[in-house]
Amino acid sequence: MLDVLFEDNHIIAVNKKPSELVQGDKTGDEPMSDAVKRYLKEKYNKPGEVFTGVVHRIDRPVSGVVLFAKTSKALTRLNELFRTKDIQKTYWAVVKNKPKLDEATLVNYLVKDEQKNKSRAYNEERKGALRSELSYKVIAKTDNYYLLEVLPITGRHHQIRVQLSHMGCPIKGDVKYGFDRTNKDASIHLHARKIEFIHPVKDEPVCIIAPPPDEVIWKACAALVVK
Repeated sequence: MLDVLFEDNHIIAVNKKPSELVQGDKTGDEPMSDAVKRYLKEKYNKPGEVFTGVVHRIDRPVSGVVLFAKTSKALTRLNELFRTKDIQKTYWAVVKNKPKLDEATLVNYLVKDEQKNKSRAYNEERKGALRSELSYKVIAKTDNYYLLEVLPITGRHHQIRVQLSHMGCPIKGDVKYGFDRTNKDASIHLHARKIEFIHPVKDEPVCIIAPPPDEVIWKACAALVVK
């Protein structure tokens, strides 16, 4: 069952569960793009092929809001919004260590290892590295974890995961980037919480918020966030 957060004639936003693929890969597992096509075909009794444009992706172990285009016009305009960075994405991350500062902007230089599907962060510029910037603030604390609100300013490979790990705050469950054990469901505690943009056709502001997964740590953290 798709958890549809927003839908109109042009776009549809879905709350992705951890472990779901956004777009097909070598595993052969069904991606969300196919599930959205099937949902639209059944809901509207559409004959033939249903258009579903993948606008952006989030990593497989990450949860949260994912946006799809229902028309080619919407896809073209949303792609342009992403290219010009006129879409604001907000993430929540549960980390095990307290950041040195409760609020800061991180700038690192990331080098991607294609073979290992992993990025490494450096403090200084180097050959082949891409400048990566995000801001974060601590918005809640439980007995064992800290909840960070993260705003990526650039969009690099595994950016939030590697930059938070580089500052000494690996995300819960993310053994690839320094956490000491996996989550039972192979998820990591990183959630695409919110996406904001100007509607590609209606030219009005849109703000879509995704509830975090129905899981003990997420529920404990979310309950502490000041509304």
